[in-house]
Amino acid sequence: MAFCLLKSLTRKSSLPTALRLRSPELIGTFCIQTLPYSTKRVKKEETVTADEITAYGVPLSRPISEILKELNKKVPDSLIRTRTESDGFTLKHLPWHIVNRIMNLHAPEWSGEVRSITYSADGKYVTVTYRVTIYGTDAELFRESTGTSSVNESGYGDPVQRAEAMAFRRACARFGLGLHLYHEEL
Repeated sequence: MAFCLLKSLTRKSSLPTALRLRSPELIGTFCIQTLPYSTKRVKKEETVTADEITAYGVPLSRPISEILKELNKKVPDSLIRTRTESDGFTLKHLPWHIVNRIMNLHAPEWSGEVRSITYSADGKYVTVTYRVTIYGTDAELFRESTGTSSVNESGYGDPVQRAEAMAFRRACARFGLGLHLYHEEL
């Protein structure tokens, strides 16, 4: 069986089903044309095992405990952003796209999905429930969270996008990603 992996081995949608095996079995012949963030190009077909397939130097399949250990590490200050709320309160946060990149790095086989979108009875707020699932060699683990945004609030994106980004960041924080930001004052 031959597969051709193009630019990214980490995007779940581009992973063939055979790559999602949970054991280090021989999974076939691969034609790897470009590895992410690498200048290495392989033009010939090679036979590889699931343990040898890596993304960003990190094996695609690892035990959940190793993934959680990486996600619980302190995020570098250079990635943390600050914003000032309308009441003058300064808030440190991780933008959703940074959280996405960190998840791709440490849990390359993660997936996320919007579980529900609910508008308040008066139509002034929208709440999004988001689920993040990480896949390890020994288990799958998911966390859900919600994010709420005012329909009348101005800013980046529409209210559903803002609520989804908030819910996504919070669900990832339940795995430990950026959790230190919530407890800095303690």
